[in-house]
Amino acid sequence: MNRVVLTGNIANDIELRYTPNNTPVATFNLAVARMGEGTDFLPIVVWNKQAENVNEYCQKGSKILVEGKIQTRTYENNGNKRYITEILG
Repeated sequence: MNRVVLTGNIANDIELRYTPNNTPVATFNLAVARMGEGTDFLPIVVWNKQAENVNEYCQKGSKILVEGKIQTRTYENNGNKRYITEILG
């Protein structure tokens, strides 16, 4: 089962954009404190109405809970293969 539950603070301004077929998608980083020392900054991707809601009601610094799944994907940038891991909320 691929399920993750995170609590943290939104670390940057939320970016809301729309796909070519007008589907809303919001992206931001979530600052999550480690057990002990340090903080992890995790990329979060939210789709559809939830994307519009997070953009309207949350902002940088807001404490939120994200429930979703971990996704990895690859893409090419100037001929270099890049890997990214993100949380789909």
